Amino acid sequence: MDDEELLRYSRQIMLPELDIEGQQRLADARVLIVGLGGLGSPLALYLASSGVGELVLVDDDQVDVSNLQRQIAHTEASIGDNKAESTAARIRALNSMTRLTCITHRLAGTELAALLDTVNLAFDATDNLASRHLLNETCWHKRVPLVSGAAIQWQGQVTLFDANDENSPCYRCLYPDDNAGELSCAENGVIAPLVGIIGSCQALEGIKYLTGIRPTLAGHILYFDGRYMEWRKLRLSPLKNCQVCGA
Repeated sequence: MDDEELLRYSRQIMLPELDIEGQQRLADARVLIVGLGGLGSPLALYLASSGVGELVLVDDDQVDVSNLQRQIAHTEASIGDNKAESTAARIRALNSMTRLTCITHRLAGTELAALLDTVNLAFDATDNLASRHLLNETCWHKRVPLVSGAAIQWQGQVTLFDANDENSPCYRCLYPDDNAGELSCAENGVIAPLVGIIGSCQALEGIKYLTGIRPTLAGHILYFDGRYMEWRKLRLSPLKNCQVCGA
């Protein structure tokens, strides 16, 4: 780590739980972010600004004017651009040391599985249930920890699914039904700062995991109600008959 990096990340390095060793772990890390919308925007920006070495950005959607209310990685100038590439451009302006890979199509099972062999951690910032279940199942079988976030209307949630932790459930334990939890911002709305709060929590949980700071959220889920400004942390146990992580 050179003098420029030591200066850039000095406020983090001052933290005894992190120190230079933790900052170096961030620099050495390669992570996957699927979804560069409301959650993925603050998530990607904070991971890059915190010094995570390489980000693989995945999104097949284009920036629309209705996204700008909450998707802060994008600007009016990026309307019509792919969201992964728009986010990459914003990150390059923020931290030129961040290595970036953009994937502008939806990942199929085999391609996703191969990609997971190359990363230390994955983030689910998607907005549809099919993608969430695919990402969960593939991450679990590849034993790649998955930081999951969701936000709708005034409520949000964040957790970590980790196949390497015997107490951790998977996303299928939380939503066993293929049709459960399927809510969209387009149909139900979302208050703008909520996705920033949840996306930032995902980034923080990811940084903790990558630097070895414990405890993690594995085995728990954190709920936030923005209307009443209330947090709840609940224990989340694996389902014995879960088709993904069950015995």
